[in-house]
Amino acid sequence: MITQQRILEVFKITTRIIFNLALVALLVGLLVSVGRTLLELGLAFTQPTVRLGLKDLVTNILSLVVVLELVRAFVDYFEFDRIRAEILVEVAVVFVLREMMLGLFAGEIKGLDVLVWSSGILALIGARALAIAFPYGKEKKHAG
Repeated sequence: MITQQRILEVFKITTRIIFNLALVALLVGLLVSVGRTLLELGLAFTQPTVRLGLKDLVTNILSLVVVLELVRAFVDYFEFDRIRAEILVEVAVVFVLREMMLGLFAGEIKGLDVLVWSSGILALIGARALAIAFPYGKEKKHAG
């Protein structure tokens, strides 16, 4: 007979396997992206204008930062056995900053839109501050 404890153990093992696979996929994607970005670095010099070459470079690097934050969220899951709200908010902040910077760089965001984007970023930073001030549950202490 299958007990609730056995089902819980299977769930935990399955969750760990899935998170491990997702982390491996993110790391492989990150390594490939870094490699491609380095290989495409020459495009910044061969484009007709500096702006065209830098636009691709900036887009790739900002995307790498978002993926790095996602990898950090997965690693954090293994450390605390849950995904902390502050880490998810940090990922959201990085993603919104990326989108805002790309919009500004492309000239798509102007005037009042900058204020709206900045307000959104401030709201996310406020949410992060609240997540840090009121943590959920007790967390393991970091070594060192």
